[in-house]
Amino acid sequence: MKAEDQSTNRENASPRKMPFHKYKAFEPIPLPDRTWPDKTITAAPRWCSVDLRDGNQALIEPMTPAEKQKMYDLLLELGFKEIEVGFPAASQTDFDFVRSIIEEGLIPDDVTIQVLCQARAELIARTCEAVSGARNVIFHLYNSTSALQRKVVFNMSREEVIKLATDATEVVKTHVAELEAVGANVTLEYSPESYTATEMDFAVEICAAVMKVWQPTVEKKIILNLPSTVEMATPNVYADQLEWFIRNLPDRECAAISLHTHNDRGTGVAASELGLMAGADRIEGTLFGNGERTGNCDVITMAMNMFSQGIDPELYLSDMQKIVAVAEECTKLNIHVRQPYAGELVFTAFSGSHQDAIRKGMSFVESGGDEAWEVPYLPIDPADVGGSYRETVRVNSQSGKGGVAFILENYFGVSLPRNILLEFSPIVQRLSEADGGELKPEQIWDAFVSEYIDVEGPYQLIDYRVSSMGDEKEACDAKIKVAESEIDTHGEGSGPIDAFIEGLVKTLNEPLSVVDYQEYALTAGSEAQAICILSISDDKQNRYYGVGISQNTTTAAFKSIIAAINRKWL
Repeated sequence: MKAEDQSTNRENASPRKMPFHKYKAFEPIPLPDRTWPDKTITAAPRWCSVDLRDGNQALIEPMTPAEKQKMYDLLLELGFKEIEVGFPAASQTDFDFVRSIIEEGLIPDDVTIQVLCQARAELIARTCEAVSGARNVIFHLYNSTSALQRKVVFNMSREEVIKLATDATEVVKTHVAELEAVGANVTLEYSPESYTATEMDFAVEICAAVMKVWQPTVEKKIILNLPSTVEMATPNVYADQLEWFIRNLPDRECAAISLHTHNDRGTGVAASELGLMAGADRIEGTLFGNGERTGNCDVITMAMNMFSQGIDPELYLSDMQKIVAVAEECTKLNIHVRQPYAGELVFTAFSGSHQDAIRKGMSFVESGGDEAWEVPYLPIDPADVGGSYRETVRVNSQSGKGGVAFILENYFGVSLPRNILLEFSPIVQRLSEADGGELKPEQIWDAFVSEYIDVEGPYQLIDYRVSSMGDEKEACDAKIKVAESEIDTHGEGSGPIDAFIEGLVKTLNEPLSVVDYQEYALTAGSEAQAICILSISDDKQNRYYGVGISQNTTTAAFKSIIAAINRKWL
């Protein structure tokens, strides 16, 4: 095909389009005087984990009893005070699990278990049987209320759906009276399922009808859970729905407003956060957002978002590696490497400019310049979730001198002068490009040793002796191996290095001088090693860096000089 024909085809080709006409835009909520945008989150909500129910329902392989127990134990360890432990009327496994934690005394006195149940009399009775003997229980009753579900699934009118909910509430009330007669403390939670697709006035009407039957008080509130069963619009629309609902709900003070968001549009956490700003009190979600379809609100992300703003999340998330390990074992789902706060790479920078900024930010924090955590690209201190700031910088072909410097400083205690860093960084980059991936700290160190310490060349230090000559002068007698020969050198100077250099210049006819020098301890204690980093200059003002490491500072300096001379001859 000729080039002009190809050009014509490109010009005539019409862009392909998605079938967007099939879908309708979500109607916004008329709320011109909304107040939630001016609110801020200042305290943690009541958290309720639904990992053992919603999260479990969403698994390809539901948890075994042992896995459910392990997840339950983790939730207790993290500090959840409300845990939805199952759907006992729908699953014998769930029923047996609820019975086991009750009969074995595995529910702490300050923890409330929650059980889910559809608005059907026989299921309600079975659910109450499952929780018999528990001290604190939330009975979570639900039925779907959206116009679509009423029309397509149930073929029921508004009035019939309200009657379904209130009749079920009466049944729950009767059974709960029996439980409370023997010492249980039971709270009703009612969910108008598919709340986001329910007309606002109807959502208020059915919840008010349930409240009228239940008769909650300010001291013993009902929980009204307003789920984003399917996320249908942007998070601000959900917040508008909630503020409208709360404004118009009779006896609002007798209800705790709970949210149960899903993540169909990828904004489940944002919807829950804006929902709190709109007046909600309680959040249901799962660890890492595991749930039906695209998942639930990710409680860990939401809690850590609060933590990063200086708010006590009231959950203990400091051992993130353990949380990830247990979640992966029980759900058989891998946590993504970019999962906020928990993924393997979330605190990692490969970009050279990012690495340099992190390195400088860490130095500022360690200097005590500010009590607050302020490090570029790190919203929180990785150590707060069981990580290490050493892991924030990893080197590949995209990295620069900042990353190399960070690795050498934080893994090996070596702080390089800028000039040698500028020289070494391209070496590391070429090594990474040849390797085709990330370089581990040990690979970078090996390259550094090969380039600047164990430098292959014609010279080798065999032995030396330094002696005082008085008048602040010293002499150095050294034995140097040059190729296959050994020669003796003698030099005098104001110190060992001056004397050693003079001996080399006179004996080897090597015109050189030390133009940059630094020395410091690599480790503390009796086994401490010193590192000497210096550069020599020849008669053409060319500079050559060398590095020496030894427990003896003079030996370290002499080794660095030999390494620099060998690099000159490379």
